[in-house]
Amino acid sequence: KGALLKDPLGVLSKPGENTQAARVVRFTSLQEIIELEPVLKSYIDEAIEVEQAGLKVEPKQEAEPIPAEFQAKLDESPALQTAFEALTPGRQRAYLMHFSAAKQSQTRMNRVEKYIPQILDGKGIHDCTCGLSQKLPACDGSHKSIR
Repeated sequence: KGALLKDPLGVLSKPGENTQAARVVRFTSLQEIIELEPVLKSYIDEAIEVEQAGLKVEPKQEAEPIPAEFQAKLDESPALQTAFEALTPGRQRAYLMHFSAAKQSQTRMNRVEKYIPQILDGKGIHDCTCGLSQKLPACDGSHKSIR
């Protein structure tokens, strides 16, 4: 909920480019922590107030663009369309971001083809798909896939 905090000194930063709510403070030395101590205490107090007030960060409702290669697969397979729509919004977004990150059309198509079985199984892009890992949601890759 760091996005709800006032940050007049610009100390808070997003941990990643797609982060909507979280904010972090980055330090490179102990001296920075000592210098920022009063500011950090005020941020902590403000964070407590935000939490006690029950404020929530409204996520942006911007839909990720669907790459043409994936849209073509959705159009030709109603089962894939249904399975994709059944995924949580976060899982859908993760797939769309992964597919869109490829610069070449062939790479996007390869990524789409690779993940069609996983989508049909109702799994997210980072979910364990082998059934052997006890480290859900991420498969640690230390074993072979059952498929």
